[in-house]
Amino acid sequence: MSFIKEFKEFAVKGNVLDLAVAVVIGAAFGKIVSSLVEDIITPAILTPALKAANLSNLSQLVVPGTAIKYGNFLSQIISFIIVAFALFLFIKAINRFKKAEAVAPTVAPAPTKEEVLLTEIRDILAAKN
Repeated sequence: MSFIKEFKEFAVKGNVLDLAVAVVIGAAFGKIVSSLVEDIITPAILTPALKAANLSNLSQLVVPGTAIKYGNFLSQIISFIIVAFALFLFIKAINRFKKAEAVAPTVAPAPTKEEVLLTEIRDILAAKN
């Protein structure tokens, strides 16, 4: 039973749940970026290059006589750059919020009555010595 209990404690920790949510959101974001590259960027920017090569799709760009599809590779590079840039902006925003929290001054709580009395006793004893 201790193995199951230990696994349960591990599985419901905040970090594990946060990671699971991040993976799911990352997969969804990857699909959005893929659609952006394949459906918007490629037709808008690379259409002239594809027409010059008499192709209709980026995946048709291959090295003649081989199975090397460098068109798909170019598409993945564009996707990577977009994802990396989005993550950069996200992390930059988080760091800005962390700096704002760090700069906020912290006010020390007022000492309790017991602390004030103990301080007075300490000062009296120090004065006697």
